[in-house]
Amino acid sequence: MKKTILSTVAAAVMATGAFAHFQMLYTPNMALKKGEKIELRHVFTHPFADEHTMDMGKQHDSKDFAPVEEFYVINKGKKTDLKASLKDISFKGHHNSGHAYASVYKARRMGDHILVMKPAPYFEANEDIYIQQITKTIVNVAGTPTDWDAELGLKTEIVPLTKPYAIWEHGSFTGIVKSNGKVVPFAEIEVEYVNRDVDLKNNKMGSSRIEAPQDSFVTMGIKANKDGEFTFSIPKAGFWGFCALGSGPKKEYKGKELSQDAVIWVEAKPIK
Repeated sequence: MKKTILSTVAAAVMATGAFAHFQMLYTPNMALKKGEKIELRHVFTHPFADEHTMDMGKQHDSKDFAPVEEFYVINKGKKTDLKASLKDISFKGHHNSGHAYASVYKARRMGDHILVMKPAPYFEANEDIYIQQITKTIVNVAGTPTDWDAELGLKTEIVPLTKPYAIWEHGSFTGIVKSNGKVVPFAEIEVEYVNRDVDLKNNKMGSSRIEAPQDSFVTMGIKANKDGEFTFSIPKAGFWGFCALGSGPKKEYKGKELSQDAVIWVEAKPIK
């Protein structure tokens, strides 16, 4: 990423965590006891504060939304295209509604199902830049590990060293940030908690669960080490997103600067 993007994005994050963007690839349970059909929601939002729901695919030079570039799943090394399953929806956040997608996936086979979404770059008018977040969510069936730690060769990705679906609350998550297969030293990473129930039936966010004592607790900023590796201790059960800012190789889109980010979602389960 060019220095101007890094400084602009970093300044926005430091000024207020509430402006952090996260591409959600949400399903309510990442650890299934048996195979089943699962609901998915694809929403570009601020998962903790729920300040503004962004229109996925928003462009600076057109009123039409650009379509998702890629959406697929990998199970036991087999890749299946899922783009045809995406349905346009309007998703309602706390303050507004935005263009998003819903899909249904049959997670029938045992093992890990790595869902990958590469949305169209989104134009952020306040920064005059585009943002593209290549996102992974891993759903496991029956507790059999297969692909969870696979490096997929994405333009940028967070490769997990911890099973993203098998974490107790107060546990931790470790990952490595990569770009075109190479580690990204000292990558800047944003971390956010999904602070609201996701109403799949009505395509909207519910009430907030907790209140942050200060803006720096809304979006928590951490950095990878020289080997691109990071670890985060998860204080509360629920869904947590990790976003490596500007870690991708592509730096421009339609003549404007592009922040190509890597996102991964993990779920921590409560100990009851």
